Amino acid sequence: MKRWLAFVPLLILLALAGLFAGYALKRDPRVQPQALVGKPAPALLLPELTSGTPTAIRTPGEGPILVNFFASWCAPCEVEHPQLMALKAQGVKVIGIAYKDAPANTQAFLTRLGDPFALKIIDRDGRAGLEFGVTGVPETYLVGSDGVIIAKHTGPLTPDAAEDLLKKAK
Repeated sequence: MKRWLAFVPLLILLALAGLFAGYALKRDPRVQPQALVGKPAPALLLPELTSGTPTAIRTPGEGPILVNFFASWCAPCEVEHPQLMALKAQGVKVIGIAYKDAPANTQAFLTRLGDPFALKIIDRDGRAGLEFGVTGVPETYLVGSDGVIIAKHTGPLTPDAAEDLLKKAK
């Protein structure tokens, strides 16, 4: 009756092997999450949220800015939103890039939660995300006044993470 218990360790081992193999097959070893740090930010023209006018993500000579990739469908983006609002209140310039999102959904998201962005850009097809090396939203990049990416934060910004990013701007 209890002969099947002898197979439990083998079944557990097979299940773990399957999980690890699945991870290894999906993981791209060429992805380097910090690959653009120390390199110029991609020069892109994308439509501005309300007007649709092609707009540059940043203007050369601006002070350091944060570039935040977010989406209305992203639950962690909603979690980080109060921190972005706090950064706006501190006078930090944050550029929002709506990643693979419909403009109407982006606008509804910002209307509901507040608008922390100095500029809102639509990346409907994810091209800007590819250029920046986005691995998932939310992601935030610190871009220096010389246009070089100083640092990258993956995941929701917390007060400590935001402080760490801003310290690198100095």
